[in-house]
Amino acid sequence: MIAFALRLALSGGRQAVARLLTIAAAAAVGVALLLSTIAAVNAVGATNERMLWANSGAKSRTGTADADPLWWRDHGPEFYDGERLLSIEVAATGPTSPVPPGLAKLPAPGEYYASPALAKLIRERPADQLADRFPGRLAGEIGDAALASPDSLVLIGGQDPAALAQRPGARTITTIATALPPLCEADCPATGTRGDAMTLILSVVAGALLFPVVIFIGTATRLSAATREQRYAAMRLVGATPRQITLIAAAESTLAAAAGTVLGFGLHLLLRPLVATVPFTGDRFFVEDLALTAPQTLAVLLAVPLAAAVAARLALRRVSVSPLGVSRRVTPGPPSVWRVVPLLAGLAELAWFVGRRPHTTDGQTAAYLTGFLVIMLGLVVAGPWLTMAAARAVAARIGRPATLIAVRRLADDPKAGFRSVAGLILALFVTTATVSIIGTIDHNRGTLSGDPQTRAAVEQGAEAGEPPMTDAVPQPVLDELRAVPGFRGLAIAHANPQGLARDPADPADWATPHLVLCAELAGVPVVGHCAPGAPVAAVAPWAFLELRSQEATRWPSAPITAEEAARLPVQSLYVTTDGSTAAKERVRTILGRAFPDQNARTVQDWGSAQQQQLAGWRQLADVVLLTTLPIAGCSLAVSVVAGLSDRRRPFAMLRLTGAPLGLLRRVIALESALPLLVVAAIATGTGFGAAAMFLRSQMSYDLVSPGAVYFVLVLLGLAVSLGIIASTLPLLKRITGPEAARNG
Repeated sequence: MIAFALRLALSGGRQAVARLLTIAAAAAVGVALLLSTIAAVNAVGATNERMLWANSGAKSRTGTADADPLWWRDHGPEFYDGERLLSIEVAATGPTSPVPPGLAKLPAPGEYYASPALAKLIRERPADQLADRFPGRLAGEIGDAALASPDSLVLIGGQDPAALAQRPGARTITTIATALPPLCEADCPATGTRGDAMTLILSVVAGALLFPVVIFIGTATRLSAATREQRYAAMRLVGATPRQITLIAAAESTLAAAAGTVLGFGLHLLLRPLVATVPFTGDRFFVEDLALTAPQTLAVLLAVPLAAAVAARLALRRVSVSPLGVSRRVTPGPPSVWRVVPLLAGLAELAWFVGRRPHTTDGQTAAYLTGFLVIMLGLVVAGPWLTMAAARAVAARIGRPATLIAVRRLADDPKAGFRSVAGLILALFVTTATVSIIGTIDHNRGTLSGDPQTRAAVEQGAEAGEPPMTDAVPQPVLDELRAVPGFRGLAIAHANPQGLARDPADPADWATPHLVLCAELAGVPVVGHCAPGAPVAAVAPWAFLELRSQEATRWPSAPITAEEAARLPVQSLYVTTDGSTAAKERVRTILGRAFPDQNARTVQDWGSAQQQQLAGWRQLADVVLLTTLPIAGCSLAVSVVAGLSDRRRPFAMLRLTGAPLGLLRRVIALESALPLLVVAAIATGTGFGAAAMFLRSQMSYDLVSPGAVYFVLVLLGLAVSLGIIASTLPLLKRITGPEAARNG
């Protein structure tokens, strides 16, 4: 029977070939998206494992290998033009000292190895912007085995063992780390991306992408069944059973899905270089990291054709072809209002935690993830009832013939009307919630990169609560800073050992203000200003790396003279520039050479990791939106053709009795467009509501509009979907001619 079904599928003429190609194309797109998502999850894990070596100097690690010790020092977070730069200093004590991956041998004192991306920057940029901060010479490049991304900036420098032993944070190791230490504090520079969080995000994206594809396959199968009823009837006359008819339809769909699966693997291989450039984790992937395991490959090869067979079986569960060629379709009862209960339950769950945010990370994850998942399920369950309610509301207000015919059909079978756009509801909900949350966070934090004034500044020194960086800044260093092209101003933040002007209600160490001479503070107005006539201001430590300008802030005066404050130890230096990369990096290089045990920082530096991650999520949201809307439109187009095939004879009779072709086209257009627009409104509204409750509960933020770009993308996607629907309407004239009324 299966062989017979396959023979029929391949010899059914152009319509059969088009049907099989439609199913195969849908399967190919779904498989390619699924494989890309699985490969991205695998790449996150591969990236994390490859960077474990950088944690070799963690305090909680212990080495047991029989090897000469290796002095190791993580230089701390360094940056170049907003990109993280991992710098490790090493010094061998013998010939068997361990060698990090990516190196054939350890660098000798006075030389260093750099990643290809960093080596390129060193060669291309002026030395006073980058190379001068690394003592020694570039001896070679670090291999991919030690890099998280092709764009990673990594440096491993060789030092003299005696000199490195005197540097703060240096320690000896006997093995290179191959796992995260039991306890990772600030001395773990490469903890990697949280695989569980990224897996969750990519899984949600995969669901939003694949759901409309599965619906597309099911819709194409229904089209197949509708156009072959006469063949099925003839087969019944010669003895075929309903079970055999279903098997034939399933075999044809499975054949097309299997072909589409193979094409999907090929499409995935073609897309791998493109997928590798998407910064899901803030950086590109190596193409080789986007690999699949054998069990994953086998699971996809078997699961997709099986899913197509199941979809075909479900598509025919209400169709029974009799030997006389009559298709009996039982109209289901109207959906119950109780279908909206899961949706309301999910919204209520999020609303419950407004003002009751769980205190632990696990508790917050359970609370908010559960709420969003229940809402997504509720939208799918409530969709048919919402479609029916919308159709009845339209019918009660509009009495035009085309509208009445269209909404009557939707009200009679809302599940069929909603089914083809069900994938859209998840895509729009996920996209709306994601874009709204990210946009609101951006707004409330100023901007992730800071205001233009704050982006132009460089700060170097000890963190708040840490010992001062130096007793005094050498005058040649100050002169060199002022000579940098693009220099604007400089302020020295002095330590405040007596806690002058400190808020007694806030005893934390980091709350102790720094003391800044008002003459210097006037040169860096972005930090704030002094009271009139005050010689010294007490400036909060956070003001030196705040995202927004503090120009309007008047800092309290400190009861100390300028001369006394100038003699206090230096906590940090704050240099403002014209904002150019050249000026900022020259300042960073000067400060790095003068104070090698501290790292220069900018707003762009510490905000870049968040910026890149949120940009990656924003890009995922755009991918979901731009991918699923056209697929939903294709499902609608196939549904339109299926509806035309089902009702070709009634439409032909209407045309013979005088109904204009334009009226019939409006019926089909309204019948398809109404569920699409209703779902779009419901999905976006629910997404905004869920995002607002999450933001209020988790961050105490009020929802901010996502901006014009989001709405343009939504409208563009809807327009494309409606355009695809419109492209099917010319078929109505051809399939509803007089011969359809005679032979239908």
